[in-house]
Amino acid sequence: MFGNMMGFTSIFMVFFVIIFVMVWVIIISQIVRSIKQERKNDASLRLSTEAMIVSKRMDVRRRSVNSDMHDMHNAYTRYYVTFQMPSGDRMELSVNGQEYGMLAEGDVGMLHFQGTRYLGFQRR
Repeated sequence: MFGNMMGFTSIFMVFFVIIFVMVWVIIISQIVRSIKQERKNDASLRLSTEAMIVSKRMDVRRRSVNSDMHDMHNAYTRYYVTFQMPSGDRMELSVNGQEYGMLAEGDVGMLHFQGTRYLGFQRR
């Protein structure tokens, strides 16, 4: 019986280590991807083009943490705006909440961006 427990414990430890390593690989890969995107944006030209706002969306993420003392709820929202250029090409860019509130679908103006980084929109 003791031999069976040792086998179960070692299998459990192997799975635990595998899951632990996988979580760290995912975290590190996300950090590397973010750094690469920032560098690519930094190397991109700052561009301005005529554009129309064709859609807006929010991505709300919620997280709940239960503890013995109390429940904690965290939420954060990411805001996205889709712009259409005169050529018909569309680009979705992440904007902050204040910009999101100031922009409306159908607005036409000059879009300023650098790679995938939103720099501003001047309504006509």
